[in-house]
Amino acid sequence: MIHETIKTRVVGVDIQIDTTTLAVIDVRGNIIASESFNTGTNPNIGDFASILSERVVSMVEQNGGYESVRSLGICCPSANYMTACIENAPNLPWKGVVPLAAMMRDRLGLAVALGNNAYARGLGELAFGVAHGIKDFVLLTMGGGVGSSIFINGQYYAGRDGFAGEIGHSLIRHDGRLCGCGNKGCLEMYCARKGIRMTAQEVMAESDKPSKMRLIEDLTVDQIVAFCDMGDELAIETLRRTGTVLGEALANYATTVNPEAFIFTGSVAHCGDWLFEPAWESFNDHIFHNIKGKVKFLWSQFDEREANLLGASVLAWNVKEYSLFK
Repeated sequence: MIHETIKTRVVGVDIQIDTTTLAVIDVRGNIIASESFNTGTNPNIGDFASILSERVVSMVEQNGGYESVRSLGICCPSANYMTACIENAPNLPWKGVVPLAAMMRDRLGLAVALGNNAYARGLGELAFGVAHGIKDFVLLTMGGGVGSSIFINGQYYAGRDGFAGEIGHSLIRHDGRLCGCGNKGCLEMYCARKGIRMTAQEVMAESDKPSKMRLIEDLTVDQIVAFCDMGDELAIETLRRTGTVLGEALANYATTVNPEAFIFTGSVAHCGDWLFEPAWESFNDHIFHNIKGKVKFLWSQFDEREANLLGASVLAWNVKEYSLFK
């Protein structure tokens, strides 16, 4: 057949702890249609895969039909691109090793790619965002956890088993706070949302100074930033300590990997100068002198949902095409 139909769309899926979002996305990264549903209401992975499949089919049929869709890309916490499985996710309802890509391929009859959030976002930034034109960079996701993806000479580095970049579970404080992974002193217990709230509690316990943070029962990182803007000394100290820890960790990372840039994404990446000025100072205090002044701090221009969906779409474009409907 000389004039074969070119498929110009993929489906991107972003699985988060609370919400799963799916979207039809075209080759230029335009989100044609999207919808979301609650992740946690489906504790059985088979039920979740079936519901997701039904929603994919419905959305595709309403937006160009199956003949226009090439493949499906999924980004998810604790997903391993090399095995196409979710592996031992501490914060998702499905435990153990979950072959989600294979489950979705069997249900949909389309090629399916699966990767973790940091990898997917790195691909999205490389294709559509601030990493465009940068060959060597590390993308950091900072929100409910801390993750990263490493790109060397424009190519993703997965490591032998697909777990390269798990900076959130690197040791930053000896015998420190207990992490959900079972170890103590992991970076995400200091620089993810939960860790920042724990630092705020420590700062308040060490001082009798007044603070607006004392008035909030379920304190959020956004509230801490707002209190910093109001001049709250203890809120400022909370993010100063967080930034200092983050800078130390990134100095170790940069000294090992020697990237051109760190790219920050996720809710914690929006803390602004209250977090990143002390992080930058700490980073430069600890980095190897031969690369000091040669590493940039950059921020994604996408919101979290958009970044994940665009990254998932790149995963979908990169997987080898397969269809039962040719």
